[in-house]
Amino acid sequence: MNTVGIACREWKHGLSKFGQRINCPRCPELAPSLSRVRSTAVKAADTGEKPRLRAVDLAQKVQQEKLKSGEKPRLRAVDLAQKVQQEKGKRPAAEADPPVSGQQRRVTELKRFSLQLQNVHPNVLAKHLHKSVLYQDKDLVIINKPYGVPVRGKDSGVTSISSVLPVLSKMMDGMKINSDFQLLPCLGLEKETSGALLLARREEVVEHILNLNRNNQVQIKYWVITVGVPVPSEGVIDIPVIEREVTGSQPHYKMALSPLFRMNDAGDGVTKVRANRQAHSAVTKYRVIDSSNGCSLVELQPYTRVKHQTRVHMAYALTCPILGDHKYSHWSKLAPQKLPERVLGKLGLQQSKIRYLPLHLLARQLTLQGTNQAEIQVSCPLPKYFIQTLNRLQLTLPDKKD
Repeated sequence: MNTVGIACREWKHGLSKFGQRINCPRCPELAPSLSRVRSTAVKAADTGEKPRLRAVDLAQKVQQEKLKSGEKPRLRAVDLAQKVQQEKGKRPAAEADPPVSGQQRRVTELKRFSLQLQNVHPNVLAKHLHKSVLYQDKDLVIINKPYGVPVRGKDSGVTSISSVLPVLSKMMDGMKINSDFQLLPCLGLEKETSGALLLARREEVVEHILNLNRNNQVQIKYWVITVGVPVPSEGVIDIPVIEREVTGSQPHYKMALSPLFRMNDAGDGVTKVRANRQAHSAVTKYRVIDSSNGCSLVELQPYTRVKHQTRVHMAYALTCPILGDHKYSHWSKLAPQKLPERVLGKLGLQQSKIRYLPLHLLARQLTLQGTNQAEIQVSCPLPKYFIQTLNRLQLTLPDKKD
């Protein structure tokens, strides 16, 4: 008790230097000072003296004065956001955002499935490819190439597989600073083709792969969805392919058939014709896996590697173009593929939106002999847009058939 009394007296003595008195509940002798403060406050109220305003009270008073004078007060950011939300809620149904139709959702799906890796940052593409490695050893790497990304970019500004291989090789080597790990493309795929893509780790491995390819020891089986059902259901197409110019309002070049035989004048047989020197020998084996709703799932195995060989053979030799092949569905013009109404209904698309339909051509299986003489066989998973089309057309995969 003595200690408290001493402390309070010292505190009172210190404050008395500034002419102030304070009340302490433990020191009754300070009670008179509290009564004098209260009496002063009552006296100020009696004399009409205005008390001091807090900042928030002052702000409210300014707003009230502006309202009385007719001046519009400034809105805070939070008030403005609330006002916008209220205005949106008051909009009539006619002015509200129109609902997204099934057609728009379908087009959005196709764009997301087929265009998500086009024109992305090289590091983004490299990370995706790193997650898409299907096989690797000391000599080879096989990746799942996405749709719409070229293997080699003709323009310096195009993001291609080759342009991100240095980044991909560094990722696969643990991001080491002094790494001699490299990746080199061996056998390319077309830009619109997805699936198994073969890469080599050294220059001598590239030569080994090219020698195997020249001797038909690299087998690539493609899966395609065709418009129409090939007849017969399996066979071999042996018709040379040549590049020709298409004249007209939109001059362009296309690969075309250059047959070695033609029907004779009597129409009861064929006659061999002279081969064109610029034609390339092209041989494709095909087999229908399943067919439904006027479309087919077909397995193709090319024995030669000619530009657009499988697309030309399906479109012009079997008259069953690949779904989404806008280049070879017409000969004399450049236009989106024309599809039957039945197929359009199954795909959930209108003809005016068919230009968004991607080419359904997948490098499904890759088989070759490694440098150690062991056989390497890799199967590639189906892209999402490919699976979705199979389901819509009610086409069944081989392992799901009864």
